[in-house]
Amino acid sequence: METPEIIQLNQENIANEHICCAFADKKCSGGYENKKQWLSSQFEDGYTFKKFDIRGKVFIEYVPAEKAWMPIIAPGYMLINCFWVSGQYKGRGYGQKLWEACLEDAREMNGIVVLSSLKKMPFLSDKKFFTQRGFKVCDTAQPFYELLYLPLKKDAPAPKFPDFARNGICDQPDGITVYWSDACPFTEYYTAQLAVVANEQGYKFRDIKIETREQAQNHCVPFTLYNMFYNGKFLTQQILTEKSFGKMMGK
Repeated sequence: METPEIIQLNQENIANEHICCAFADKKCSGGYENKKQWLSSQFEDGYTFKKFDIRGKVFIEYVPAEKAWMPIIAPGYMLINCFWVSGQYKGRGYGQKLWEACLEDAREMNGIVVLSSLKKMPFLSDKKFFTQRGFKVCDTAQPFYELLYLPLKKDAPAPKFPDFARNGICDQPDGITVYWSDACPFTEYYTAQLAVVANEQGYKFRDIKIETREQAQNHCVPFTLYNMFYNGKFLTQQILTEKSFGKMMGK
């Protein structure tokens, strides 16, 4: 079977190309368009979105770490922001080819860095894929975040998290607080749904949208697409439904 073409999104083609996530999910259509607008605003800063020319979730997103929407100290590194090969497309070498495209774009840089976790977690890159390609853990943050890096220069410094992003504590001491951004098409809809459920169950609820790179780079945990805190303590980076919220809160 012939391998499909890799397409890189840009200002000229993004209106006519799908962005892999939520393209068939009508309830998230608003978030889908917001993600497209967010991507368009990031292209001039070197943000790269590459996907296979297929109707599915087979894509990679990466950006120079200085321009990342993440609290990270990694000068001269390329940060992989999102990397996804969904079910039916696994085992075909698509992930390897997307990885090779990122590696080629980062050849003259200090290295490549990616956020992962101690064990496989929803919405975080799979550690095993990267360690098999030579990545090492260079830093950690509460409760399970791991920063993986692959230096491409002999004297490249190891990336790290800033201290304020290590402890999993936000500055909202009571109730449920959800932080989210337009960098994921699912966040807006499910945050609004969670607000209804939380209020019905008697929780104080607030949501805070991360709207600028500065806010993201000064966030209190490494993952900035979506995270939930309860009484100031980090609970999850998983985008919650009513059912998963009940399970998370023991109801």
